[in-house]
Amino acid sequence: MCGIIGYVGERRAEQVLIDGLSRLEYRGYDSAGICVSDGETLRSLRAVGNLAQLKSKLNGGLTNGASALGAGIGHTRWATHGRVTIDNAHPLAACHDGELAIVLNGIVENFQALREKLEDDEHVFRSQTDAEAVAHLVERHYDGDLVAAVEATTRDLEGHFAFAVVHRAHHGLIVGARRHCPLVVGIAEDELFLASTIGAFLAETRKVAVVEDGDVVAVEREGARFYAAGRRVARRAAHVDWKDEVAEKGGQRTFMLKEINEQPEALVETLRGRLQPHALSTELGLSDDLLRDVRRILVLACGTAYHAGVVARYAIEDWARVPCDVDIASEWRYRQPIVDEGTLVIGISQSGETADTLGALRLARSFGAVTLAVTNMPGTQITREVDSVLFTRAGLEMGVAATKTFTAQVAVLFAFALELARARGTLADAELELLRGELESVPAKVAQFLGDDHAVAEIAEREYLSPFFLYLGRHIGLPVCLEGALKLKEIAYIPTEAYSAGEMKHGPIALLDDKTPVVCIATDSHVYEKVVSNIQEVRARGARVIAIATDGNESIQHLADEVVYVPRTHPHLQALLAVVPLQLLAHDIAELRGLNVDQPRNLAKTVTVE
Repeated sequence: MCGIIGYVGERRAEQVLIDGLSRLEYRGYDSAGICVSDGETLRSLRAVGNLAQLKSKLNGGLTNGASALGAGIGHTRWATHGRVTIDNAHPLAACHDGELAIVLNGIVENFQALREKLEDDEHVFRSQTDAEAVAHLVERHYDGDLVAAVEATTRDLEGHFAFAVVHRAHHGLIVGARRHCPLVVGIAEDELFLASTIGAFLAETRKVAVVEDGDVVAVEREGARFYAAGRRVARRAAHVDWKDEVAEKGGQRTFMLKEINEQPEALVETLRGRLQPHALSTELGLSDDLLRDVRRILVLACGTAYHAGVVARYAIEDWARVPCDVDIASEWRYRQPIVDEGTLVIGISQSGETADTLGALRLARSFGAVTLAVTNMPGTQITREVDSVLFTRAGLEMGVAATKTFTAQVAVLFAFALELARARGTLADAELELLRGELESVPAKVAQFLGDDHAVAEIAEREYLSPFFLYLGRHIGLPVCLEGALKLKEIAYIPTEAYSAGEMKHGPIALLDDKTPVVCIATDSHVYEKVVSNIQEVRARGARVIAIATDGNESIQHLADEVVYVPRTHPHLQALLAVVPLQLLAHDIAELRGLNVDQPRNLAKTVTVE
């Protein structure tokens, strides 16, 4: 959600921080600010709105450049506690301006009690935020040792958070801490970075050390020192293979469009080396005995990742013949769930830091379940809290609306379903080989669709002013509809319903009239004729039908007002193809409505709060 960037080095800190914040814009925010040290005092600048507002205030800079050592912190805020105002924007000071400043992501759950106690001790608050309590706590605990003050502060806090602190008396030092929210150190020659995500400093270095949960880290030009439970600990740095170009648009109009077009490459990388027998189970460290003995699979996720899990359920149950439930993590964790040692729990999180999914996985582990994470982000919290990890290898995704990470999640879960089927002996070797070949061919078919002429842009032009859309699908088409509808809501702000086509007569049909576009997933499958019947019912009410169909199906043209064809593949794998025109449709409609596709209002890329 919010973004943190810190810098220590020889360059002027203002510009480095602004560049880092620019790379965090995709996460979603409503205000921004920076604080830099000039060796004598701290100087802060904050603005409401996008980064352009902050840049216009900055002009020549905050310091005179006399200091050879640049140091500072920056922040993009997505409001949780307190309205969107200058006073609530970060960095936040304590009682004395210029003395210390903090930036914080996450939620401090006991801030109200802390605030009352601090006010009783004559600390003066100037914002409505929970984060300001952290600034005052550091101030109260500070006695010449900033690391010790931060360590003492974290012991007072409840919740999930990551924060960074600078102090006037410690020029060239940033101290950070984290609990259940991401924080990483970027290491370059004679300069270091501290950020909430690797993308913030990817243009500067790919050498990264992860701040572990509960760590306090001291970052200065000579290096980073890590502390856990008050003791100095070692944290190994690793090289990240992502290219800096993934954080640029590469000539495309938007990050989202770029990432839609990157899906063939992302799918190739995700599937590479994983379709050979035993390859995936070996990678995961899961024995055939364990896979054979699994009595139930439970998938827990939120948003787009939840839709990927629903798609995967059809393949897992059909191919591996094991019961598979998919649940919304934020709901499941507050039920009285039934999980035991015979359950394999799969948590899906694009960011690896989704608060509800992490909480649900912790609960599942407490019941004795084997846990498996599917994520795109190495070194994140989810990777350290599960028994096994499956990386999607989609590369950095800058657009808030997930596209290539969704298809990568679906693809890797399909590969897992095939490996599960092999271990359990539920599919013959010949059928397994056929399905592996079909899955391996999907990236080329996605590329074929993206390179062909199709009607998506023309459909968007005709429908972008429509006030409501209905999406209908059956079987694997249903989660595709859910995902397509979510994209339209997220970036075009159009009220949209996605329904099982068989449920249409149980309420949604009342919404239809001659002004309603209805998007139907009508790819070839064993439920195709059922979908055709539902399309007939839609047409009888005068609604306009937009069908996503399989190449070669000419009869659908007599039933639908518009048809978008996708290449032929196995019916289950059609989900990976059918979702692409829905991504493009949402993107094009949002552009035609003059909206910011990459930074939709009220949304964030990484949801680290419940």
